[in-house]
Amino acid sequence: MDNYFSIGRLVATFGLQGELVLKHSLGKRTSLKGITAIFLENRKNSFIPYFVEKARAKDHDQVYVKLEGIDTREAAQKITQTNVYLTEPDFKAQVSKDAAVSMLGFMVEDESLGEIGIIDEVIEMPLQVLAKVIYKEKEMLLPINEATLVEVKQKDKRVKLRLPEGLIDIYL
Repeated sequence: MDNYFSIGRLVATFGLQGELVLKHSLGKRTSLKGITAIFLENRKNSFIPYFVEKARAKDHDQVYVKLEGIDTREAAQKITQTNVYLTEPDFKAQVSKDAAVSMLGFMVEDESLGEIGIIDEVIEMPLQVLAKVIYKEKEMLLPINEATLVEVKQKDKRVKLRLPEGLIDIYL
């Protein structure tokens, strides 16, 4: 089974021919070059491929995308506000190394506790980034900001944090 990585959301329709606006968190201006299909989550962990007919960059974090089989504004409207995923190879080819979302799949390590878990989701907030991690069968949201981030090892796929005392205890 492929690993799927969330890159953003279809936020609006564009024009009358079924084009959509994809707001992404890839960290760079992109036209999704080389991407043949994007995946929309139908149910939890059930992804449906939509083949990309054409895509062009709108700005730094948005792309106009035309999907096969979506030929009217009404059809496009039905899939707006849907999260968009890429397969792992496509994700790695498209994401900027500086983007927060590039930490998906990295191991989180706390200075005092050691290994905590793998980053399942990256949530970008206005003032900080939150990493969703499963630790002892509990879902935790860990802040990644100037105060907590110690280092990111891209090669080893590890993120070292200095978490506030007691934060982990709140989740357990």
